[in-house]
Amino acid sequence: MRDIELYQKLLGFTAPWRVTAVAVQEASGDTPLGEITVRVGWPPDVPLHCPECEAVVPGYDTRPRRWRHLNTMQWKTFIEADVPRVNCLKCGVKQVPVAWAEDGSRFTELFEAYAIQVLQAVRSKVQAQWLTALSWDQVDRVMERAVTRGVARRSLEGLRYAGLDEKSFGKGHDYVSVLHDLEGRRVLEVVPERTREAANTLWAAIPEPQRQAIDAVAMDMWVPYLEATRVAAPQALIVHDKFHCAKELNKAVDLVRRREHRELQAQGEKTLTKTRYLWLKNPLNWTDRQRERFQAIKVDALKVGRAWAIKEAFSDFWDYRYTGSANKFFDRWYFWATHSRLVPIIAAAKTLKRHLPGLLAYTKHRITNAAAEGMNAQIQLLKANARGYRNFTQYRIAILFHCGKLDLYPAGRPS
Repeated sequence: MRDIELYQKLLGFTAPWRVTAVAVQEASGDTPLGEITVRVGWPPDVPLHCPECEAVVPGYDTRPRRWRHLNTMQWKTFIEADVPRVNCLKCGVKQVPVAWAEDGSRFTELFEAYAIQVLQAVRSKVQAQWLTALSWDQVDRVMERAVTRGVARRSLEGLRYAGLDEKSFGKGHDYVSVLHDLEGRRVLEVVPERTREAANTLWAAIPEPQRQAIDAVAMDMWVPYLEATRVAAPQALIVHDKFHCAKELNKAVDLVRRREHRELQAQGEKTLTKTRYLWLKNPLNWTDRQRERFQAIKVDALKVGRAWAIKEAFSDFWDYRYTGSANKFFDRWYFWATHSRLVPIIAAAKTLKRHLPGLLAYTKHRITNAAAEGMNAQIQLLKANARGYRNFTQYRIAILFHCGKLDLYPAGRPS
């Protein structure tokens, strides 16, 4: 009787649920920590109510259920109950909800909240398994339920700036598309591939009223993203991310360097040997040794030197606050780039020209995917900690669990 009274008080169950028995199983090979099973019952003299219309209705039958609860000391603790089902003339056969767990869960709300806290702290399923004594699949179910719960509760009111980006998933050219809330610094949704259909699916995750309230979207110059965004949020300005523009120009500079390096090597010259990152790195981030190496190179006499100068000059574009002034700067820069006689630079300049409205939009909405890149670093860390993911579903759940800023906890539990 003392055990029953103790657990009735510890569990804090309110009437009519009552603890009816407590069973203890000593530690053994199968249960190295020992187990405590708390039996809970619904008194037969207490009337049953339909969980939907709340009418007093007759009982239909009972279903045996078992939930993992927080440990008692180092002992695993479980709650068992024969949960009544009622037969409502209006609503049909319904199960009476229990006070300690959400419908369909095999864990109590307190244990589920604890497992979520452990997963957030360790960010490794293997460590979470060890700390919670759950199986791999059980940890997966906790994360999946938490994300489903969080997405259902999430508010997208006030969403003004979104970001579309890609992230590698597996090996080779295996990508996922990610939609970000740039101001909230959170991931909104993740879908496989980076196709027009993938982008459509991303936008479909945002309710129509919130989608139509978006002011601008930051993205690279990937055509499927552009087309999907123009249909899903036609009022939003598309802002091409300056980091992707820098990537386009860096790629052109590197092509010039490689071609010139081969030409110089054929003449026995080693001027450009081991200089790749010298041309791609921001001069503000050069080491003293790199700065000395650059000053020792006759930059003006090299094709890659001219390409580098054109690339560096374009960075001034992002300082303009007025669209007209930015447009005039671009015209001057474009003339210089297209008359450089450097084929990769000319190609890159023409690419930027084709997407000039998206570049000029930066003067009105100064947004970039820099926050998204920060989240991409977190996603990369998740992949490293997990040693990769077996399938996309697990990858998506992990990203939204750790980077979605969702309210993951069961109702009434700490968040």
